[in-house]
Amino acid sequence: MSLALLAQISQRHLSFLESGRAMPSREMLLHLAQQLDIPLRERNAILHAAGFAPGYAERSLDDPAMTAARAAIDRVLQGHEPYPALAIDRHWNLVAANAALPPLLAGVADRKLLEPPVNVLRLSLHPQGLAPRIVNISQWRAHLLDRLRHQSAVTDDPVLERLLSELCAYPTNDQSGAHSDGGSVFVPLQLVTDDGVLSFVSTTTLFGTPRDVTLSELAIEALFPADPQTAALLQKSHAKLSH
Repeated sequence: MSLALLAQISQRHLSFLESGRAMPSREMLLHLAQQLDIPLRERNAILHAAGFAPGYAERSLDDPAMTAARAAIDRVLQGHEPYPALAIDRHWNLVAANAALPPLLAGVADRKLLEPPVNVLRLSLHPQGLAPRIVNISQWRAHLLDRLRHQSAVTDDPVLERLLSELCAYPTNDQSGAHSDGGSVFVPLQLVTDDGVLSFVSTTTLFGTPRDVTLSELAIEALFPADPQTAALLQKSHAKLSH
């Protein structure tokens, strides 16, 4: 009943569609998919299963048609400096980053983790990646794995399933004694650097009303300082790089 009201169609017609007594048109499939907020990739799969052509293109970011989108991504990333920001695809592979990110990766022991395509979850949790320098690694690891687990369950993507299995198998050696703070409103990333411990809160930004599969699956992860000390250190570091 709720879907019928949301889609503004009769409950009887929706029941006929669900039972197979009526065949939905291409427009009806797209309409219902929009009401259910189904990802564009899955909408294409639904259309294909029903015998229709895909409704959404899937272009590379290098495609000329994506020039405006790529420019927007670069402007957002650069505009976030002196704080780190990065763009990732649906498999958590790094697409782009601003100049504030590389200094945070200086201590990565296994440089192969920095070879394209760089998977930011693998880079974060690998024992030879950032993990040894994350103060609250248990808390941060649980946060990232929860996000990945939810994404994998929603999309049923085998690539994400394999990535989840890999990350869960990494050995952990957390000596920090960090634990979840029930009074906190977010999970911070606390990273040891040569300048001291930097503490970040992250936000995720998606493109509004995308009409391309690749663009709909792109996310910008922006890190903001969680305390005044982090803000001051990042601003000082950015000033050095600018001169």
